[in-house]
Amino acid sequence: MTSGSAVVIGASGQIGRAAVRALARDGWAVTAASRRGGRDESWPAEVRSVAVDREDDAALAGLIGEGCDVLLDCVAYGAAHARQLTGLADRIGSAVVISSGAVYEDDRGRGFATMGEPDGFPAYPVPLPETQPTVPPGDADYGTRKIALERALLAQGDRLPVTLLRAGAIHGPYSPLPRELYFVKRVLDGRRVRVLAYGGSSRFHPVHVANLAELVRLAARRPGSRVLNAGDPQAPTVAEISAAVDAAMGAPPSEIVGPAGAPPSTGVGKTPWTTPHPIVYDMTAAERELGYRAVTTYEESLPETVAWLADQVKGRDWWDAFPLMAGHYPDEELFGYAAEDRWLAGRGGQR
Repeated sequence: MTSGSAVVIGASGQIGRAAVRALARDGWAVTAASRRGGRDESWPAEVRSVAVDREDDAALAGLIGEGCDVLLDCVAYGAAHARQLTGLADRIGSAVVISSGAVYEDDRGRGFATMGEPDGFPAYPVPLPETQPTVPPGDADYGTRKIALERALLAQGDRLPVTLLRAGAIHGPYSPLPRELYFVKRVLDGRRVRVLAYGGSSRFHPVHVANLAELVRLAARRPGSRVLNAGDPQAPTVAEISAAVDAAMGAPPSEIVGPAGAPPSTGVGKTPWTTPHPIVYDMTAAERELGYRAVTTYEESLPETVAWLADQVKGRDWWDAFPLMAGHYPDEELFGYAAEDRWLAGRGGQR
């Protein structure tokens, strides 16, 4: 006996792979939809894979068919996708949609989109609750489009109950933007010193795909219209992440050196988690409303992640393995070894 029918849009991506697996194991009859119709080897044979272009309204309607009990959308983005989903509300029992912590702004109107501006980095409360103000909806950037999606869906909550999961820094295998590569590659390249801005104290709350999938599973069981943060049990510092990667790869602990403040130059001290102010999401609402308990921790999940990353970059350039990440982070910014060495030499440090 199944729990009901579930449709997953974006099933072949990092989040979708884990969510399909979690829903199938929980007894749902899952249809896994993606652009190419691929499937993950870990899925049960009963999972049905289909190729669908979610930008095609007719194809999406055909995917839903006569209806489904729950729909998970891993790739919804903007008001147009919200209209797609609400247009099918009479055939969807409830929905779970992946959003982002990028929707938040601080009390001075600063958010993810202003991080590159002088004094533009947001200073959020710690921990950051779902009641924190958000950026205005629109088409300007990632955060404004995600909040436009959220508001359009919540406005139709009486017709389509929807849980919106505001994910932190997603990690795990199959990531197109694997932040952990910053430290994994340094271990592989024999770099034993970690130059970390703010003394390695920055915190940018991660969420493993298994924990995100657990939130999806619980929300499918308890339909409602709500927004919830999605994060791991802890938000480790950058220095703690560095140490955890070393341990997961069987490498001796790296030496952590300053600067105590901001990165002094391009390629020196800035990691994908580096922030002047902490970003730590409050998870009490998910615990209260869904009974959420994380299924893994950052440290427990790392061995699988780093093994996958090491395999992906073996024998080829990292930017060929992860072109999306290369578009976000130039090589000289992520792996600016020459700039690091100059900075270390200037302070009498050793590589």
